[in-house]
Amino acid sequence: MLEGKVAAVTGASSGIGRATALALARAGARVIAGARRAGRLDALASEIAAAGGTAIARPLDVAERASCEAFVRAAADEWGRVDILVNNAGLMPLSFVKRLKVDEWERMVDVNIKGVLYMTAAALPAMAEAKSGHIVNVSSVAGRLVFPAGSVYCGTKHFVTAFSEGLRQELSARSGIRVTCIEPGVVATELTSTITDESLSSFVEGAKKMEALRSEDIAASILYAVEAPAHVNVNEVLIRPREQER
Repeated sequence: MLEGKVAAVTGASSGIGRATALALARAGARVIAGARRAGRLDALASEIAAAGGTAIARPLDVAERASCEAFVRAAADEWGRVDILVNNAGLMPLSFVKRLKVDEWERMVDVNIKGVLYMTAAALPAMAEAKSGHIVNVSSVAGRLVFPAGSVYCGTKHFVTAFSEGLRQELSARSGIRVTCIEPGVVATELTSTITDESLSSFVEGAKKMEALRSEDIAASILYAVEAPAHVNVNEVLIRPREQER
């Protein structure tokens, strides 16, 4: 159902972003994959091409507005438009507030919040003009719940969830642009590798013992939303491992 569609995926060098780029390409979309690790992106684009799909890789730092604009422009230059935007790039350096890891807080705000804003601002004008498009924002179960050591991270994900609902109300009925918020629980990705607060080592090890979701599980939920009939807007998908209680 995605034949001819153009999909832009951020944070595509690993984890959920990589799995999503692969899934969208298999479904027929032309994919532009963005992240900071260019070597991994090139490998991803080659893998998609080898499987018969179409993809290009472009370096992207979502914390830089100019980089986001250039990324969307590259898709337009190559294929004329962006039909699907997957705002997936994110960081999770959990820490207790008393540790005062202000640099990490700032980086989370830059990537998790500003990155979503910058990418949306870059892609939205053409979507609005075409009265068509789909914005998928990857939030988290942390966008619904708050937990100790997650104060700042949860705050950024609450923003993504609220922003997604605001976008839906503004854009879906008026501009024909669908908006979906994906809220994963524990997923086996590199996300916990950014945690520097040593007091959380037991938390990290405990998460590893759980049968976590796979990146492909989240990619499948994104594919479900974007492949829905045009009159259907899948507003939210909350997806947890069976073993996760909260």
